[in-house]
Amino acid sequence: MKRSLRLGVSAATLAALAVLSACGGEDSSSSSDGGSGATEKLELAIPSAVFAPKEEVATYAVGTAEGYLAEEKLKVDVINTDGSVAAVQAVASGSADITPADAGAILAAREKGVPVRAVGGLVQNWPWRMAVQPFNEDIRNPADLKGKKIGVISLASGSAIYARAYAEDAGLDVAKDIELLPVGVGVQARSALEHGKVDVLALYTQAYTTIENTGIELHYLDNSEAFDGIRSLTFAVTEKTLKEKKDVLTRYLRASYKALLFSAANPEAAMRDGYEVFPQLLTGKKADERIGDDSKSLDAWLKTAVPATGEPGSFRNWGAISDEEWDKTVAYTKASGQVTKHIGLAELWDDGLLKDANDFDSAAVIEKAKAAR
Repeated sequence: MKRSLRLGVSAATLAALAVLSACGGEDSSSSSDGGSGATEKLELAIPSAVFAPKEEVATYAVGTAEGYLAEEKLKVDVINTDGSVAAVQAVASGSADITPADAGAILAAREKGVPVRAVGGLVQNWPWRMAVQPFNEDIRNPADLKGKKIGVISLASGSAIYARAYAEDAGLDVAKDIELLPVGVGVQARSALEHGKVDVLALYTQAYTTIENTGIELHYLDNSEAFDGIRSLTFAVTEKTLKEKKDVLTRYLRASYKALLFSAANPEAAMRDGYEVFPQLLTGKKADERIGDDSKSLDAWLKTAVPATGEPGSFRNWGAISDEEWDKTVAYTKASGQVTKHIGLAELWDDGLLKDANDFDSAAVIEKAKAAR
């Protein structure tokens, strides 16, 4: 049975959004000069504090190493932020031109009066899952979460919002029936689960693959159909940047979607591009020592970002988000307490860049990817 989700957003998130509102009058440097042929600069905000085998590899690193950004005459600088709220804040303040941020953070900023717009999708398949240790027979269904401790990345993260939504969808009292504990990701999250600090984890698929690469097995609980079609990471800009840098943004999206297609066709080659651009990913090891596990992690992330069916040669309409998907995303964001009112698509979504962003030779990208080491 479907239930309407009625959840409260955390105080930390509200505080961050208050800062966003204050940043609403941002300035944007250097307008687009699409016809000059000169290399132009773009500032990209990544919604994570450290680099990992996910969007920063599949779009930026591959776009850099394979020359897609250079072909578009773009020089892109990257800043790291601590989550999607901070990434949207960076865009709103003018510290960055564009970010792939969680749709909920974009909607929350819009409600606070920050003039941000979503201009293209990135993660199109719901990435969040609940996981327990396989021998834990006490938790096999959503209702079994009653009285349990759930490990989330942080209390202000999309992980916490998902955990509350999942419990509410199962008919539980979020305030009384569950306890959320911040456990981060990777080794820290694994340790919390193995040592009983938490009974279940609420993470995204790529984070689980990283944990499984360390040798632990996990059992996943099912998401209900209430989560089908909800959008996650989405490219966001301010209205001013969209107006002044339309051509630059289009070229960036085109390079990113070409890189994403390349990555889907050859995750291992994409991961090696990641090492080239972000050598800190190697953590002091040689590429051949890490490539197997890291390629699995990247592939897990890619499965959330490309169509759920078909092969790379059939992928089309990069960045498209249907009205139905947006309506469901807005409903989830409202139900989970991130926003308090319905936000119309006309003030949120602008797909005017996507036609030109999709104007590239997919076959050539795939051929290049398959020929790469």
